[in-house]
Amino acid sequence: MTELANLKPQHFLWQVENRIARVSLNRPDRKNPLTFDSYAELRDTFRALVYATDVDIVVFASNGGNFCSGGDVHDIIGPLVDMDMKGLLAFTRMTGDLVKAMIGCGKPIIAAVDGICVGAGAIVAMASDLRLATPEAKTAFLFTRVGLAGCDMGACAMLPRIIGQGRAAELLYTGRTMSAAEGERWGFFNALHSAETLEAEAMALATRLASGPVFAHGITKTQLNQEWNMGLEQAIEAEAQAQAICMQTQDFARAYHAFVAKEKPVFEGN
Repeated sequence: MTELANLKPQHFLWQVENRIARVSLNRPDRKNPLTFDSYAELRDTFRALVYATDVDIVVFASNGGNFCSGGDVHDIIGPLVDMDMKGLLAFTRMTGDLVKAMIGCGKPIIAAVDGICVGAGAIVAMASDLRLATPEAKTAFLFTRVGLAGCDMGACAMLPRIIGQGRAAELLYTGRTMSAAEGERWGFFNALHSAETLEAEAMALATRLASGPVFAHGITKTQLNQEWNMGLEQAIEAEAQAQAICMQTQDFARAYHAFVAKEKPVFEGN
């Protein structure tokens, strides 16, 4: 097990307070593009979160009015043009590993999306568990606009499950921008908030989750992802086992005793 409150990343901002980690990219002058280094460091950080004892929830925030402009044109796109197949596959596997790490980190992730959220930035938002946005948020899976397939970093598997096959197909084929209003109507965004209140709303939601049974939240995240590949009978059995595990926690007993005493339960995540 490890503690991440004092993590000092080189390629993004990181802060932990009250067991909530806030992460954001830190190149606001370029609308926060990803680089080879930030991809790798984010991947490693989300992998480490599995073992973190001092983080229960993650908020992936915007910075300077934008979420993420995708892979940096000069730092990533340019070098990729000159890479051989071995190097290209190593890169695309690394970017996919970031999504795997986010899915497998065991902590709910809330994306707070303002402004530009495109390319790999849209993928980061997609790979989060909950998504809040401003009315000005512009989300685009624009891979076809740079000559690539829309099937990047799990988009063809995950996006249809969030917004439906037909809507996902349109966005992935055309690369067009999805407005915030469309995103909320289609279920990509859970709610819209003004730019002035977005981060406060995200932190309030994170605080609400952090005050709940966080061990059980981790089970919920696991089941939401693992049950994609299960039939109904297997899913019901997996959830039976998951609930039996949760019923062994002290939080389950705390909730019962609080109910008997007509009090609000105070969960401790164990």
